[in-house]
Amino acid sequence: MQELLLSISKCDVCTAKLELGPRPIVAAKVSSKIVIIGQAPGSIVHRTGIPWDDKSGENLRSWMGVNTEMFYNSKQIALVPMGFCYPGKGKSGDLPPTKECAPLWHNKLLTKIENVQLILLIGKYAQEYYLGNRLEKTLTDTVKSYKEYLPEFFVLPHPSPRNNIWQAKNEWFKKEVIPELQIKVKNILKTKIK
Repeated sequence: MQELLLSISKCDVCTAKLELGPRPIVAAKVSSKIVIIGQAPGSIVHRTGIPWDDKSGENLRSWMGVNTEMFYNSKQIALVPMGFCYPGKGKSGDLPPTKECAPLWHNKLLTKIENVQLILLIGKYAQEYYLGNRLEKTLTDTVKSYKEYLPEFFVLPHPSPRNNIWQAKNEWFKKEVIPELQIKVKNILKTKIK
């Protein structure tokens, strides 16, 4: 695993596409029980080098019911984005994750993790890649159908503050989905829900 993570840290396949240059950000151990597959690092994460080190990360930790210490314990939780580097700014937020990372690295990473009990697929890019034709017509419908993808995958919208409007329109998410997620995470990690 250490050799693989070192290879990923040196990856420069997408250099020409990356506004700020390559800085692959990923965290995993052979013992990770939960794998979080998100989108791509934002500009703050690119600067700090710490995955989910922003408001989206705060929201995700709250949804999962875990504290910062547990979230960053890669013996328990692996953090594997679809694109390992910050893709740059687009017209309405960050650009999509580069398409090279997942086919190049994901399978190699996931086969090294020996006891994955749950994979969180966060946002449409991760869901499209891993669910393919099992996706519903919209992200909302996919998240509503989250039980269809269990026990392997738990599907979630992106926890960005930009999605607060979506959450306000879809109150069922906080009432039904989040409690279920917290129970699953608690059972896997054997932790108290905060």
